[in-house]
Amino acid sequence: MSNDRPVLPILQVRATEVAPRALVVGDPHRVPDVAAHLDDVRELGRSREYVTVTGRFRDVPVTVASHGVGAAGAAICFEELARAEVTHMIRAGTCGGLQPGIEAGDLVVGTGAIRDDGLTDRLLPAEWPAVADPALTLELQRTAAITGREVHVGVVHTAANFYPDPHTNEQRWARFSRAGAVAIEMEYAALLIVAHLHGIAAGGIFTADGNLLTAEQDMSDYAPGRTAVAAGKAAMLHAALDALVADTNGGWPADAD
Repeated sequence: MSNDRPVLPILQVRATEVAPRALVVGDPHRVPDVAAHLDDVRELGRSREYVTVTGRFRDVPVTVASHGVGAAGAAICFEELARAEVTHMIRAGTCGGLQPGIEAGDLVVGTGAIRDDGLTDRLLPAEWPAVADPALTLELQRTAAITGREVHVGVVHTAANFYPDPHTNEQRWARFSRAGAVAIEMEYAALLIVAHLHGIAAGGIFTADGNLLTAEQDMSDYAPGRTAVAAGKAAMLHAALDALVADTNGGWPADAD
């Protein structure tokens, strides 16, 4: 892409300024937390819920972008980063545990996602699986383990809704939990499907901010601001950055470069 091409219309970022490796996070306020680990940080754009910066981690160019809540808006971020020729993308976010023993502040590495997001069936038929890049997933497991926190690995349920239906109190996640899903969140399936469509190596790491098996069914006790969750997020971001640049420093194979 030439420098005179228009900026990416929603992110309001010039495509040529986006690094080949991107870390995507839901909360715009998490972008400065990631930027604190980078050198030579520059803000590229700030539009709606999308805040985008670039910098260097261990001398590797990295772009960090926030995507907000929900698959539809997040997919806009992922699609525009893909159009900027990103080759590797990791989502670092929060999740709710769906298996016994997953505590607030634990880390979860997603091997794939259940496509209950309300968006991705518009991109590919529901029969198509949302699967993370195997090599990147293994690297995320390694870097997560180094943090010393509890790490859980498995399929993640990507849901379209956050709060349950107040009339039926339907718990769609319960069926997936019984089948072995480890956690629930709202954007991972969108990342994996968009990444597949563009040939991007993608994966995800999450911090549990509670466990739905022990929480109140109406989520009235939801408390994501606990100290354990904050510590988990800090560990998660470092693990995500380590994994994102690992193949440039003798780690996992650079199969997507």
